[in-house]
Amino acid sequence: MTAPLLVTTDAVDARLRREVIAGLKATPRTLPATLFYDARGAALFEAICHLPEYYPTRTEQEILSAHAGDLADLIGPRAAIIEPGSGAATKVRQLLRALDNPIAYVPVDVAEEQLARVSAERAREFPALRVRAVLGDYRDAIPLPPLPGDARRVVFFPGSTIGNLQPHEAAHFLRDIAAVVGPDGGLVLGVDRRKDPRILHAAYNDAAGVTADFNLNVLTRLNREFRGTFHRAAFRHRAFFNDAESRIEMHLEAVSPQTARVEHLELSFAAGATIRTEVSYKYDRARLDAVAAAGGWRVVECFTDAKNWFWVCWLVPVGDTSETSL
Repeated sequence: MTAPLLVTTDAVDARLRREVIAGLKATPRTLPATLFYDARGAALFEAICHLPEYYPTRTEQEILSAHAGDLADLIGPRAAIIEPGSGAATKVRQLLRALDNPIAYVPVDVAEEQLARVSAERAREFPALRVRAVLGDYRDAIPLPPLPGDARRVVFFPGSTIGNLQPHEAAHFLRDIAAVVGPDGGLVLGVDRRKDPRILHAAYNDAAGVTADFNLNVLTRLNREFRGTFHRAAFRHRAFFNDAESRIEMHLEAVSPQTARVEHLELSFAAGATIRTEVSYKYDRARLDAVAAAGGWRVVECFTDAKNWFWVCWLVPVGDTSETSL
């Protein structure tokens, strides 16, 4: 068994603080989605993944179960799998089992307790695998642990997390990933497809209220870590599909006029005013190809489910894209 290695960085906290203050000063007000994932938020998201309304997790797992062998054939032997935003790191298990002699697994996440736990679990499950966990925001340039020189570097980015980035941010992230894996590397990408807005609405407004709790937990974290003075009961969860932008938006909405502070910043809210906490873009093939090309990738193949709700795609680098933009 290979013991996991945590590479900590002060840049995680510094970046989060900058984004929180800048987002709350902006119009419209926003918060970074990474703020969701303290220990309680990570546990709530795991619960969301098992809700009947939340289709992405089980649908993607269905695709991986059916096509892990196909992906393994595309990836080839001696792969080093790098998973930015690894979370519970459950989906990667299907890929690791299917691969021919994978030699390394590098999960990267901001939730330290969860990261330590799941990296130890993967090390026990795959004793021949080098497991090296990196604590950090996957959007930052975090040095990776040493990897064997003959390993094919492949990024595994499931869960439709690419949808949480604005298209220009997604292209920038993909360019960074291309630099990490090199010209012979690859990318396994989970992509949530456009579909009936009623399905999308239900997925982000579950009857049990778990997603609402997940969203409102952001205020609890602001109060604990950023000297916030929010009254959680004075806000409510709001999520809807913005068809023009092809994205779900999650907001925290003030139920009455109020004020709050975050560190040195004083905030006033009218009734109905919101803080946008997340976007989740839903892709058709044209949008996907455009973002991939802007990020220096070519979409080789996309596997889907029986309902055509989700994709797991294989992408390869295509070279320099410094002149390409969305």
